[in-house]
Amino acid sequence: MQTASPIVAARGGQPASGALDVQVFLNTHRFSGYQWLIFLLCFLVVLLDGFDTAAIGYIAPSLIGEWGVAKPALAPVLSAALFGLAAGALSAGPLADKFGRKLVLTVSVLVFGIACAISGYATSLTELTVLRFVTGLGLGAAMPNAVTLTSEYCPDRQRAMLTNAMFCGFPLGAAFGGFLASWMIPHWGWRSVLHLGGAAPLVLAALMLWLLPESVRYLVARGRPVEKVRRVLVRISPQAAEAKSFVLSEAKPVSGGQTGLAVVLSKRYLLGSVMLWLAYFMGLVIFYALINWMPILLKDAGMAPQKATLVSALFPLGGVGAVLFGWLMDRFNANRIIAAGYALTAASIYLVGQVVGQDWLLVSMVFVAGAIMNTAQSSMPALAAAFYPTQGRATGVAWMLGIGRFGGIAGSFLVAELALRQLGFGQIFTVVAVPGLIATVALLIKQWAHPESASAASAAEARGSVPAH
Repeated sequence: MQTASPIVAARGGQPASGALDVQVFLNTHRFSGYQWLIFLLCFLVVLLDGFDTAAIGYIAPSLIGEWGVAKPALAPVLSAALFGLAAGALSAGPLADKFGRKLVLTVSVLVFGIACAISGYATSLTELTVLRFVTGLGLGAAMPNAVTLTSEYCPDRQRAMLTNAMFCGFPLGAAFGGFLASWMIPHWGWRSVLHLGGAAPLVLAALMLWLLPESVRYLVARGRPVEKVRRVLVRISPQAAEAKSFVLSEAKPVSGGQTGLAVVLSKRYLLGSVMLWLAYFMGLVIFYALINWMPILLKDAGMAPQKATLVSALFPLGGVGAVLFGWLMDRFNANRIIAAGYALTAASIYLVGQVVGQDWLLVSMVFVAGAIMNTAQSSMPALAAAFYPTQGRATGVAWMLGIGRFGGIAGSFLVAELALRQLGFGQIFTVVAVPGLIATVALLIKQWAHPESASAASAAEARGSVPAH
């Protein structure tokens, strides 16, 4: 394994006696209560991200009934947030690599909270479309920074598992939104879902300002004062108080002076970056095609609207399986683990389309398909975070998420087009299964271009065996 030169907290300094390697420090200490607090705050960000992203799909049947619009007319409002998500992610990564993870993450949460709350007062599809775009800007900027911040506080041997566990907040938030929407809409109308989706992030943003630290890896990489780094690390272990300076040895090589997008698009990382983008793009084609349209498709297939919403909510709920994938990724070849997940996704999505009319079998297959698909998709940010060095990690994760969002846009319009062509339930699900096969091939190409032979756990043990000074 190649290791870049250490980065020293004191600007322009060299590692001195008493210097503490930040990642070795994280590897050799237990996961502290302070790190769990960071994990929890980022988990809540992603939970609310999932809730607000999926909310529009759950209120779609109510929009059709109240505003009297045709199903194809909903495509712009269903995909508006996705355009915002793409724009927010593509811009937030470079900003976070320059100005810090905490600042960009907190502002992002404020933006999507305020915009979602105002969306509840929309009086037309046009207004709602514009507000959903602004909501998407905040949502898109928040998620990659939550992933990056969590990843940069994890020990190597548990990074994929903990990052995946944090990212499980997204499918859980989407599923929770479905269950809440099925109860709230009959009582208070569809606007109440958006009001709740706006109020909760504002409370969370206040907690983040108070409790959330900046990434300690970012502080060292950007040469921030030693005292600032020490102040954070002593919350993990008092031993950090003895360090006179801090260094950061990168497991991933990076050319001198490169940061942000220059790292992501460099010759060393370009093919891997493109394959990550393609796999995530295809995963989101599936996710948004189904999360936005499944309630309507099930209703058209003869299911009662409330039941259709509840069954649809089972699809994102299955994403909690990402914790298992994270454990496997920390021990085996991560590219192949996720590629297998996408291959199984294609098979299970196809089977959902074959069991319509058999309610219990349909419910079971929707949950199984969701468990596999969301497990694979939720594991992608951890894969990207491990692929890039600190100087380009936020940009690398953000650009994968941002470019992938265009897959969500394509998925929303794909089902609208298939419905316009009057394809049946089974035919629609057959078409939606194909992107799973494409994602599988993309990750196998990434493995071929950037072979990963040793498990992350083994590498972590090697690095962690060096005592902290």
